[in-house]
Parts: sequence; C-alpha cells; structure tokens
Amino acid sequence: MTRPVVAVTADLSTVNWTIWGDVHVALLPWEYMEKVHEAGGAPVLVPPIPDAVDDVMARVDALLMSGGADINPALYGAEREKFTFPPHEARDTAELAALAVAERRGIPVLGVCRGLQLISIIRGGTLDQHLPEHSPVVPGKYEPREIQVKPDSLLGRSLGPTATVYCHHHQGIDKLGAGLVATAWSDDGVIEGAEAEDPSAPFLAGLQAHGELGSDTLPLFEAFIEAAKKTRAERG
Repeated sequence: MTRPVVAVTADLSTVNWTIWGDVHVALLPWEYMEKVHEAGGAPVLVPPIPDAVDDVMARVDALLMSGGADINPALYGAEREKFTFPPHEARDTAELAALAVAERRGIPVLGVCRGLQLISIIRGGTLDQHLPEHSPVVPGKYEPREIQVKPDSLLGRSLGPTATVYCHHHQGIDKLGAGLVATAWSDDGVIEGAEAEDPSAPFLAGLQAHGELGSDTLPLFEAFIEAAKKTRAERG
C-alpha cells in the first residue's frame, strides 16, 4: 500500500535566500515533514491560500495542522491583548477551511500548538492570550517539559502516562471547545492535549507542545498515520 498523503498547513513569510532578498515563501519547519515521513506518511504543504484549500483537501488522506503565530482573538470573541501578536488572517481562514473539509470528509486530524487551539476555537473554545510562566526563557529555543497524560485516551495509548515534549508557546486553551476532552496537562494544570470526546469519532487530537520534535511523540504520529490508512481503505 502506498503511503497516505498528509496535508500539512504552512505559513507565509519573507526570507533572505542565498542571493535573493525579501522572498515570499510558504514556510514550514522541516521537522514536520520528517516526522510525518518517519511515521509512514507522505507530507504535502497546504499554503495559506483560502481559495485553494478545498481542492487540496479533496485529494489527501489526513490533515496535520502545524504550529505558528497567534490566532486572531476575534475568532473567539475577544480583543487582542498586549502580548498577542498581530493576526495572519489568510492563514487563519485557510486553516479553518482545511479543518472544515477534513471533518466533513471524516479524515484524521492532528493539531500541533496553534493547530490544537484552532480545533478548540472552531467548537466555541477560547484562549488565555498570555501565559508568561509558559513562555520560553530564550525566544526561538524550544524547552523540554514533562506532561501528564490520561492513560485511557487516544493520547495516552500513544504517549503513555507521561511524555517529554518540547514547548514554545505563550498562549493556551482557556475554555475547551464543545465535543472535546482534555487528556494531557502540564504540572500547573494548563491543557497540553485534547481529543474528540466520542471515542468512536474519526481520529481528532492535538498537542499544545511541538509534537514534531523529540522521540516521545512519534507513536502519536504513527497512530495518526494508521488512522489515515484505515480511513482510506474504508473509502475504497
């Protein structure tokens, strides 16, 4: 069987590249691609172009929503606070559209950092816009953290009761969206993982930490890819 195709959401940025300056690029850290491939999938990028999302999502077997910049607080009915970065509205719109297609088609969805936050927000969830105690000591450096995981859960069956994950976030879930249940936490009680409340629902899970990093999270990605294989086989 060929590898299931996994759509991975990308960001839009401007970079200096060899002799070229101020080049606009669809950008994604390489670790996402490596982790999907290592788990048995074939990754493809979903650029933050809302009009292109439906066509891309109609051809893939699963959706991985990547981490990145802060989500527009207007999406959860809040004003932007002092430490919240300006929104990237095209990316927010494109990712919400990709998520809607994935759920309509019943294909597996895995969220990382802002990906988990969007999964919650689309269901009426809200965010705490600044968690200074969770902000990285050195910006741009991920920090290891041990999280506690509910053993009898999708995340628990993949990660075990504890896992070492890598974090770089200053926001977190405040109110969890409808139909989701928290299944992982940091020592101070901040939600570090959530999944579909209904265990019979299609694969739907997310980590606040950057699951593309480290070895402890590989089994979660493998479970995600296995779900994509199963869903594809059922569709024929």
